[in-house]
Amino acid sequence: MSQDVQVTRGQYVESNHEIHAAVVDGAGRLLYYVGDPRRLTFPRSSMKPFQTVPLIESGAADAFGYGDAEISLSCASHSGEPIHRNTVLDVLSRANLSEDDLQCGTHIPRDGASYRELIREGRELTPVFSNCSGKHSGMLLTAVHLHEDISTYREIDHPHQRRILSVISDVCGLPEDEIGIGVDGCGVPVHRLPLYHVALGFARLAKPEGAVSPKRAEALNRVRRGMTSRPEMVAGRDRFDTDLMRVFGGELVSKVGAEGVQCIGAADRGIGIAIKVEDGSERATSVAAMEVLKQLGIGTPEQYAELAEYVHAPVLNARRERIGEIKPNFTLLPSAE
Repeated sequence: MSQDVQVTRGQYVESNHEIHAAVVDGAGRLLYYVGDPRRLTFPRSSMKPFQTVPLIESGAADAFGYGDAEISLSCASHSGEPIHRNTVLDVLSRANLSEDDLQCGTHIPRDGASYRELIREGRELTPVFSNCSGKHSGMLLTAVHLHEDISTYREIDHPHQRRILSVISDVCGLPEDEIGIGVDGCGVPVHRLPLYHVALGFARLAKPEGAVSPKRAEALNRVRRGMTSRPEMVAGRDRFDTDLMRVFGGELVSKVGAEGVQCIGAADRGIGIAIKVEDGSERATSVAAMEVLKQLGIGTPEQYAELAEYVHAPVLNARRERIGEIKPNFTLLPSAE
């Protein structure tokens, strides 16, 4: 039985999570791995940085005055805090759109304060609370800028979704016909590809020069700069992506995906890391990611101390007492490729 990430209760191991991980450089060399580095995976929201590229390349981002905050929000799985919701509404208004044009559906936001306020005021959840509303607003604005149908923007045959597929194929180094297509939780196409290729994509997000065209490299650099300079827009308070990018400054770009996916690009080294927890559990992702970074020698003791609750995540009881922890129990293997 795999014990890559262990969940303890007191001195005893109560549960285990198997992980798969690939560490790849921008030239496509698999450097290290855990489990199956080519496991076919839906990276889910980890693909949002690449889904944002056509927003920039089309000219829509400049036409509608996108700065780092708006670019970062386009890549977000945000918590639904006021800063996230207000920015989505603002960018929609720039194209004479409203929240009614969003087709992402809605859900209870991670930001409990915002949800409690909504209940107190007797209001209903709306699409702007969706963690994907930033991505959807960017898709809508691109369609508006290019005079395309906005009512079908999330359909796989819409020109914008075809552009996104082309970007993912290019940056992740996999032909379009080898990329599986499903439907994400917010209703847009989601892409299935080997974990290795996801890591390659994040290596190129971290350092795109020489790996893609100059125009695409410029767009990827703008995405990374937006995410790392405004990390609070990517996730929110007490979220791994936000805290990791804040502590590491512009060195790391980080994006979580549903069902136990975590991806990181290291700009200084030009490498990408892609992690998939086999059982889809989110609680193991940050612990696995911090251990991979540690074994790669990325970061200082001070940075790890600041991120301590992600290194060995606490298991708490109903009294908020620490009664166990989630800890790593694996070793990166060097690739023979």
